[in-house]
Amino acid sequence: MAGGGDIQDWFKSLPIFTRYWFGLTVLFTLLGRFGLLSPPWLILIWDEFINRFQIWRPVTALFYYPLSPQTGFHFLINLYFLYNYSLRLETGIFDGRPADYLLMLTFNWTLSVIVALFMKIPMLMDPMVLSVLYVWCQLNKDTIVNFWFGSQFKAMYLPWVLFGFNMIIAGGGVMELVGILIGHMYFFLMFKYPQDFGGPSLLSTPSIFYSWFPNRRGGVSGYGQAPASSQGGAGGGGGGFGGGHQWGRGQRLN
Repeated sequence: MAGGGDIQDWFKSLPIFTRYWFGLTVLFTLLGRFGLLSPPWLILIWDEFINRFQIWRPVTALFYYPLSPQTGFHFLINLYFLYNYSLRLETGIFDGRPADYLLMLTFNWTLSVIVALFMKIPMLMDPMVLSVLYVWCQLNKDTIVNFWFGSQFKAMYLPWVLFGFNMIIAGGGVMELVGILIGHMYFFLMFKYPQDFGGPSLLSTPSIFYSWFPNRRGGVSGYGQAPASSQGGAGGGGGGFGGGHQWGRGQRLN
């Protein structure tokens, strides 16, 4: 009972969007795995979505992942990255600004849906997780992260390491590349273009998002800050997560 209470307290302590994204991913994946929901009704298919107007598919395709002995390890890695980097963003640069974080998730999800429809990608977990990871890595590009076998490198290289690793080991890499491009599109429009090129801000949070999730003060301090045009990278990456896996876990570069 105490262990269950600890898990419940931990889950409730997560910021709202990380909590729901993480929780619904686990829920829909397990429901599909045990046959309580039919997986063919959860994935993104052009004909079913466009011609038959099954409008739930872009949402369920985000949360569902086909769990099997062959995909279980990849799913757990994705789930770890989802938790780790969504939490770091939501308690870092987006701390106290949930509406702005919702804009980022909505923008990335919309691009993921568009690309997935044209490229016939049935699930959105991979590109969405990689897009969020990419944004954190760009905001903390000089932070040192630990990867497998004790290897260390700057966070700015982590998305490309994951892309190359999956391409070599699993013969894939397309999902990672899509996620990288989507994350770069958000980072460029939100930070790079206005600050480094002097262009107008092309992304702005709709007022309805602020009415749903107003800004607040006094949140938990976290990781990352908006990059300044005169700096190469943002500060404030770093650990702060106890135990467990070390994939992509950051330390501040001294």
